[in-house]
Amino acid sequence: MTKFPRYWKGLLAAGAMLALVSADAAWAAEKIVIGAMYPMTGRAGRYGIDSVSGAEIAMEEINAKGGVNGRMIDIIFNDSKANPAYSVKVAKRYISEDKVNFLMGVVSSAVGLAVTEVSKENKVIFVGTDHASTALTTEKFQPYYFRVSNNTYQSAAAAAFYANDKKEWKKYYVIGPDYEYGHRTWEDFWMLLQKKRKDVQLVGQAWPKLFEPDYTPYITAILKAKPDVLVTTFWGGDTVAFIKQALPYKLFDKMKFYNYDGGGNYELLEAMPTGLPKGLILSARHHLNWPNTKLNQEFVKKFKAKTGRFPSYAAEGAYAGVYFIAEGVRQAGTAEDPDKLVAVMEKMKIKLPEDPDGFTSYMRPIDHQIVQVQAIGETVPNKSYPPATMMLGNFKVYKAEDIIPSEADIVAARKAVKK
Repeated sequence: MTKFPRYWKGLLAAGAMLALVSADAAWAAEKIVIGAMYPMTGRAGRYGIDSVSGAEIAMEEINAKGGVNGRMIDIIFNDSKANPAYSVKVAKRYISEDKVNFLMGVVSSAVGLAVTEVSKENKVIFVGTDHASTALTTEKFQPYYFRVSNNTYQSAAAAAFYANDKKEWKKYYVIGPDYEYGHRTWEDFWMLLQKKRKDVQLVGQAWPKLFEPDYTPYITAILKAKPDVLVTTFWGGDTVAFIKQALPYKLFDKMKFYNYDGGGNYELLEAMPTGLPKGLILSARHHLNWPNTKLNQEFVKKFKAKTGRFPSYAAEGAYAGVYFIAEGVRQAGTAEDPDKLVAVMEKMKIKLPEDPDGFTSYMRPIDHQIVQVQAIGETVPNKSYPPATMMLGNFKVYKAEDIIPSEADIVAARKAVKK
């Protein structure tokens, strides 16, 4: 055996350690690292848990095919706690310590508005997969932000078309969570509907805090106002809680119930296998049973096989986010040059499970907002997706180009903020 002096042994050991460190660094550089944040507990927890599974499905599919330009995708997940300040700390740690190439996720628009500032400051692309406030793509727009799910304007525009056809809907009442998303979802809708109808009036409004435990006083006020239609901008567990608390008051026998963005999430349909009223008019950012395409059926099937349950719409948003990042890296040929990535990603098309036949989602350069078809349905008996016994049906579908703001409107909104 060859023996080495103690001095040389030290040098060899140091060299071996340096080689290992260098190998680790090289391996890390080969990965495309995504730092994702989603709520994992509380009323928003289902969104986060499903987002993680949806993102993992996309990552596994891509990596099984050799990754992107020979590089594997790696996703780091953290609980956002639906808290803006905490999520900012996580995003900064992702960038400074984990050296992520991309930020992704978040459910709350308040969190999205906070994290986009971190993205802008550090020039790290942030792909929004679920939050919907239009502010992120208009007044608060910055070039390193992209959204791969519909925003409040798109949902509201489809909703305004739907409500315009309901001539008997004249008196409106709105209730929603008292923060950016809740208000913006309503404001976009009401502004667009009033442009179409001069005979509608707002007879009341209420803005309880997000995750409010007791809606009883609000329900009694709504009943007293006697609207033709109740618009809610609740999402997740808040939608479930409100409907359950309103049932004993027979609220749904006395007015139409309308939630055109997040109300039709499978989370609600699953949570109420009994008691969910027929005829609630709802929508969501992804539907299990629409469109009836091979791609959508395969996504739902894979999610069910992985988790043992059917997905909420947040899962498809996270799935889309990973594929959007992967395709951007493939086309740009880099995960490290944000400006080159932006130039590619803002013009991308990407086929998603929620796209009906004949349509492919695409990104608009002016606002980095994905353009998609929207469908609004009503609750009807359907036992194909247990434990739910109601699903959305009788869909009305709205063309993608009919429900986006014009470029002139976006420019005007941004100029108004600067004044």
